Amino acid sequence: QVQVAESGGGLVQAGGSLRLSCAASGSIFSVNAMGWYRQVPGKQRELVGVTSGGSTIYADSVKGRFTISRDNAKNTVYLQMNSLKPEDTAVYYCITDARTIYSSAINRYWGQGTQVTVSS
Repeated sequence: QVQVAESGGGLVQAGGSLRLSCAASGSIFSVNAMGWYRQVPGKQRELVGVTSGGSTIYADSVKGRFTISRDNAKNTVYLQMNSLKPEDTAVYYCITDARTIYSSAINRYWGQGTQVTVSS
């Protein structure tokens, strides 16, 4: 019913930048929050940042380096990552909290993930 697709991952040297994009599509009636999580093998998935209603929160580990922006008309969210560190290496997942045309319930939809690797 709702598809979430990320793009833009890859390999970058420490200190470099990457921009991830995520688009939500399908039978969407409305979108609430959009954002990003990340996961390293063997560890729990952790919040990177989420934007909703004009407000954005970030994990302490990325504050000042990562910026989330959103295009509501396109149901798209971006993650600009600057000053990347090797510890930012992870699979990055996009999330969309959306209501479909079939139900009043708001559900969280996840993308497949995109790998970001930061070399030292």
